[in-house]
Amino acid sequence: MFVILVLGQSTFAQKKVEVRPYTISTTVEKYKKDYPFIKSIKPLISENIIAEEDIEYKETASSILKLDIYRPVFCAEEKAPVILLIHGGGWISGSKENQRIMAQNLAENGFVAVTVAYRLSQEAVYPAAVIDIKDAIRWIKSNAKTYNIDSDKIAVLGTSAGAQLATLVGLTPNFEIYHEQSEEISSEVQAIVNIDGIVSFIHPEANAEGEIAGLWLDGSRTENPKNWKEASPLEYVGEKTPPTLFINSSMPRFHAGRDDMIKIMDKYGIYSEVHTLENSPHSFWLLEPWFQPTLDYTVSFLNKIFRE
Repeated sequence: MFVILVLGQSTFAQKKVEVRPYTISTTVEKYKKDYPFIKSIKPLISENIIAEEDIEYKETASSILKLDIYRPVFCAEEKAPVILLIHGGGWISGSKENQRIMAQNLAENGFVAVTVAYRLSQEAVYPAAVIDIKDAIRWIKSNAKTYNIDSDKIAVLGTSAGAQLATLVGLTPNFEIYHEQSEEISSEVQAIVNIDGIVSFIHPEANAEGEIAGLWLDGSRTENPKNWKEASPLEYVGEKTPPTLFINSSMPRFHAGRDDMIKIMDKYGIYSEVHTLENSPHSFWLLEPWFQPTLDYTVSFLNKIFRE
């Protein structure tokens, strides 16, 4: 479909943008010519998981935002760490349903996994999505007793644009620029999982970011440099940065700013891991044979941070 996005005075407001569906099936279709061996990931059916889907967590002027919760059966007796999963799609497409299979598998491994919807750029530009995700974290903490969640053990996991969002949210707890100073519940998290997402819009390695990023950031790099810098997680890395896992494709574009972020983390002695899946395309997490190693790296990292 084609949509016209109204973004204030930005020249982007006059542009027509094609929004293609971003799902597991469309990802397989996109890559099967170059990777004929790929298979789509499949839902996990397990008696060890309790699922509650499409729970309303926030109402905005334009929509009602929902989330899904998958939790291990044992969580009824024992508190578990929680992982908030943030889907990708260039800030303009995608849905929380793309993260359901990963969430199911994380629940099978003993975590409470929450997939979240947030406002995309055709509905609301930056910083709406950031604020939505922070509000989802507050919702999780507010409902920790109901779901037997350990609210001191929260990770944010994102893929592609969702990874940029997860990293930004993880690095900016209770920030004034996101109007959090009056919130009673903190948006702080204890770990970040970045799956093939840039950590800077202004880093020299981020030159590939253009029109789609500009639609979300309410203008091009030259039209709205404030938003391009403010939305760059790399600007906030410091001594309070949570431990971070990077899982990357073989495409350098999606590593923008990562190595400089790790250098700063190393300076402060903050734990990080980097895993690159060789010869993999972007969106590898929706495809086999790469979903399983992505899950394995994630579970290993989360166990190290939350259980060792």
